[in-house]
Amino acid sequence: MVPALDAAMVATMLDRHYGVRGALTPLPSERDQNFRVVEPNGRSWVAKVAHPDEDAAFAMQAALLAHVARVDPSLAMPRVAPALNGDPIVSIAVRDAAYRLRLVSWLDGVPLAEASRSGAQLRQVGDAAGRLSRALRSFGHAGAHRAFAWDLARTLDNRSRLVHVTDATRRARLAKLLDTFERRVAPRLPELRHGVIHGDLNDWNVLVAPDDPSRIAGIIDVGDAVFSAQIGELAIAATYAMLGARSPLAAAQDVVVGFCAQLAVEPAEADLLLDLIRARLVTSLCLAAARRAQSGEGNTYWYVSEAPAWELLAFLDGVNEHHARAMLRHACGLEPASGGQEIQRWIAAKAQTFAPILGAPLARHRLQRLDWGDPTDPVVSATVRGDLAGADAAYAQAATTGAFDVGIGAWGEHRATYAADAFASRLLDGARRSVHLGLDVFVDAGAALYAPIDGVVLATADCQRPQDYGGVLLVEHRTETGVAFRTLWGHLAPSSIAHWRPGDSIPTGAMIARLGASHENGGWVPHLHLQLCCSGETDPESIVGVGEPELGEVWRSLYPDPTLLAGVPPEALTLGPPGDRALLARRERILGRNLSLSYRRPLHIVRGHDVWLVDSRGRHYLDCYNNVAHVGHAHPRVTAAIAEQAAQLNTNTRYLHERILEYAEALTRSLPAPLSVCFLTCSGSEANELALRMVRAHTGRRDVLVLDQAYHGSTTSLVEMSPYKYKQRGGGGRPSHVHEVPVPDPYRAPADWPVADIGVCYARAVERVIEGGVLPGALFAETIPSCAGQIVVPGGFFQQAFAALRRAGGLCVLDEVQVGFGRVGTAMWAFEEHGLVPDIVTMGKPIANGHPMGAVVTTPEVAASFASGPEYFNTFGGNPVSCAAALAVLGVLRDERLPENAKARGEEIEAGLRALAGRYPLIGDVRGRGLFLGAELVTDPRSKAPATDLAAAVVDRCRELGVLLGTDGPAANVIKLRPPMTTKPEHVRLLLDVFAQAVGDAVEGR
Repeated sequence: MVPALDAAMVATMLDRHYGVRGALTPLPSERDQNFRVVEPNGRSWVAKVAHPDEDAAFAMQAALLAHVARVDPSLAMPRVAPALNGDPIVSIAVRDAAYRLRLVSWLDGVPLAEASRSGAQLRQVGDAAGRLSRALRSFGHAGAHRAFAWDLARTLDNRSRLVHVTDATRRARLAKLLDTFERRVAPRLPELRHGVIHGDLNDWNVLVAPDDPSRIAGIIDVGDAVFSAQIGELAIAATYAMLGARSPLAAAQDVVVGFCAQLAVEPAEADLLLDLIRARLVTSLCLAAARRAQSGEGNTYWYVSEAPAWELLAFLDGVNEHHARAMLRHACGLEPASGGQEIQRWIAAKAQTFAPILGAPLARHRLQRLDWGDPTDPVVSATVRGDLAGADAAYAQAATTGAFDVGIGAWGEHRATYAADAFASRLLDGARRSVHLGLDVFVDAGAALYAPIDGVVLATADCQRPQDYGGVLLVEHRTETGVAFRTLWGHLAPSSIAHWRPGDSIPTGAMIARLGASHENGGWVPHLHLQLCCSGETDPESIVGVGEPELGEVWRSLYPDPTLLAGVPPEALTLGPPGDRALLARRERILGRNLSLSYRRPLHIVRGHDVWLVDSRGRHYLDCYNNVAHVGHAHPRVTAAIAEQAAQLNTNTRYLHERILEYAEALTRSLPAPLSVCFLTCSGSEANELALRMVRAHTGRRDVLVLDQAYHGSTTSLVEMSPYKYKQRGGGGRPSHVHEVPVPDPYRAPADWPVADIGVCYARAVERVIEGGVLPGALFAETIPSCAGQIVVPGGFFQQAFAALRRAGGLCVLDEVQVGFGRVGTAMWAFEEHGLVPDIVTMGKPIANGHPMGAVVTTPEVAASFASGPEYFNTFGGNPVSCAAALAVLGVLRDERLPENAKARGEEIEAGLRALAGRYPLIGDVRGRGLFLGAELVTDPRSKAPATDLAAAVVDRCRELGVLLGTDGPAANVIKLRPPMTTKPEHVRLLLDVFAQAVGDAVEGR
């Protein structure tokens, strides 16, 4: 009961006990009787009279004010004025009751309720509330432990007051909120931090400066202070900031941001903040109804917040509580979606294991991102108009013009299609939802869709409006640690998901639905809308696919980017066409025109990883051609070694450094004796050039023997001894010091040669040259001639040729630039298969996995001859970074057992090609070792006439289908296969499937 003492009596008591005289003006209050006291000198006070029942609480309030004044003197709050006897509170006897009187200082200011609002102002409100909460952490008083109707912990007491809410609809709404509080909040309240709180930071108890409404002038009225959950202070302050606000949640966020700048909010507290805001509203409305029933409309102060409280509850009922909760968590400086970051990290770590959502990886399609932010785009404008046929036609035209078969609508992009009033924000007044929160994959209607990971069906729906999802499936997934998240699959054909029931399991790779047509898919060009959900929602109709730009971080946490889950390569998210024609024109203008490109339609490659090359659209190509990336593109161990060494030292060999010695020792250990002296270069061409110098230094001869169609490098000296080059148009022809012998090709050997003697028969050509009077300094030969057509040299050739050459005083040089380092599978070096040791072996290409490097290893005898001439120096050869890369390659080959892998995978490829040759006589011969293979195409198996055009067609068709191959041989009719050593069985299956289709298409003329 509020005291009702005569003002004159209170004035007398003030004079007697405080020596204060002045005019008294009543102030509104719920339990105390308050007066403003203005002395003749203009000084103001507030006199508070409390009922005897409030003794303990009244004493606590005075102690609280005194505590805040000590702990945070700059926080503007009333100061307790001591009575003349020094006591903070005096007793005044009135009839049979002893009332309590307290005098506190008056704070000048305007109630926040009467001031204009701003975000900066509300952040100051939160700041003041945070400072007060921080100050009160060290305050305790027995009077704070009281049964108090406004205490949020006693929210459920309002059940007894519901009877006074006369409107049945409103009563039911409040009852439902109380049920939620009992289920969700009450069990968790004891876990939260507790302490004494102000308990009533409403907009009448917060003052702003009269001359500057954005500045908080003080906090008044501690009459509701109580021991309770500390987060209640923030919940109550936020509640009153939201009342009447145009954007209630934005107002709450401002208060929360200010509060957390002073006192951090714990995750458990943040999770209940929205519930406690609702609880404050429920308490306010139930108490107002009870008072009206008991006392009528007498005290308007009791009902000042009633109407805006109902409005705020209606607003909160209309917004997605997961979104509102996330906004408040974000304002607290916490992750908007609890566990969202963990889920994103899990997806990133597991990305390589996900099954493809279209059955085949998106990375193998021709992808193109669509610009849904351009309102002039024909597809976009037709969609906005609701012209389904026009949108479908415009999309088909764009796909034809852009040469893509899958369109991508990116996550996080601003879209011009979201212009209708339906996309006005429910969360922020005046904002518009325009940011796409899912990933769109545009494919033909009816396309089958597959689960990338295990899941359980939560719900199905047909969400035509307002979400425009069409048929939708909501699936739940869990990480190994039990963290749950969901995927929303939208724009599905409703009939394709009719069989799913909540609780059904969907295993990885299972077909889950088919894509709907435009008329059943929300009025869009057929596409999958895939959305990743960390929000906890179980109703697909509550999941928005479009969000406000102002809430970007919130949406990023609730609905993260599903690109990795879907397997979309990052390059596919670049807007606009790749611009390959412009790039080609630049290349032709700036670089030499005879710097050739592969394929009729050149590839624009921007990235590589393991066995894959990625073009500017994000399409992945299985690389079975580029044998430089020996242990796979961008192998992490190699790239780490390069980065680590480059950050430490890179210089030439005129200084001592360990890396070159470590590498030379490791390399020579892999070679048979007497190959033990190492020279390092920058390329295979330099290695062969250096070998030529060694030959001339050791033998004093210029003449050399080479195999027909051989290619040993790009220097002038090497082009002169490479028939593959000098026989071309403008090649200049064979120099007099170069002598060719036929390439020992078993497939094209004369029919009358015994198979067992083919190698020896070919070697007689070497003997004939020498018998003709030529004294060659060396025979240069690739151990497995590549440009000649991936020729596997038959046994006996090298043995007899080497013997003849050495009798004539010449050296034997084997070029292992392409076939070394375990590529043949059976040994580290291809020459080991022949049981012989050359005098010099050269290396390049795969030696450092693409880092420029080459090597020459020779015998001490040859090295000594070379050392007697001019010094050898190579600025970059053997630099520490290249050596670090090359050492890493050797380590990967050893630790990942890649030579053994090359043997197994090579046998699989060879067997598959031979089986295919049994179906298609076009494949005249299959040959090779390990992962160095060739398939020779012929127009007729008997004549063996080269099928040059068909070989080119097969290679180009494989390129279209996502596998990169090349052609070689004198007639360019041999398809060469040189995949990375990390090739796995699934890559072999893809290669063989694509090759079979390409050969079939070539034969049938497609």
